[in-house]
Amino acid sequence: MTPAWTARAARSVVASARDRARARGPQGGSDDGSAIVEFLGAGLVLLVPLVYLVLVMGRLQAASFAVDGAAREAVRAAVASPDDETALRRATAAVALTIADQGFAPEEAGAALSLDCSATPCSTPDSTVEATVELRVALPLVPGWLQDVVPLRVPVNAHATGQTDTFADRGAGGA
Repeated sequence: MTPAWTARAARSVVASARDRARARGPQGGSDDGSAIVEFLGAGLVLLVPLVYLVLVMGRLQAASFAVDGAAREAVRAAVASPDDETALRRATAAVALTIADQGFAPEEAGAALSLDCSATPCSTPDSTVEATVELRVALPLVPGWLQDVVPLRVPVNAHATGQTDTFADRGAGGA
């Protein structure tokens, strides 16, 4: 092979490639509309998970607000009650109202609430009452049959502590 022949062959290849590029036009090919398709494809790939993440985080934040307020209100209701039965009933009602306010089923209040007292009965003066509220939050847009197979619930809980009044008369028939 002579260098002159290789140079001529290279010029020929470059010239034919240049001719083909000129024949395609000034855009350089048939890429018309591909930017729109790429934008939509990339947008869907990025936007759908982002929207789902916002939905999940919003639901978990609502659950966080619900359990925090429910625990606080359950303790307030329990420490102001005259006996243990009334304390549990009032605390359960407070939890049901608070979690329903954030869009959760009020029927879950009984299972979500746990009351612990430092003395028996809870209404003993100067006793400490602790309320724990736990909700198991289902992920949004997940079908029920899948939640039965795979545990797709996130537990969210809160604790609150209160103290009964030192000098409270708890219905002993006093003056």
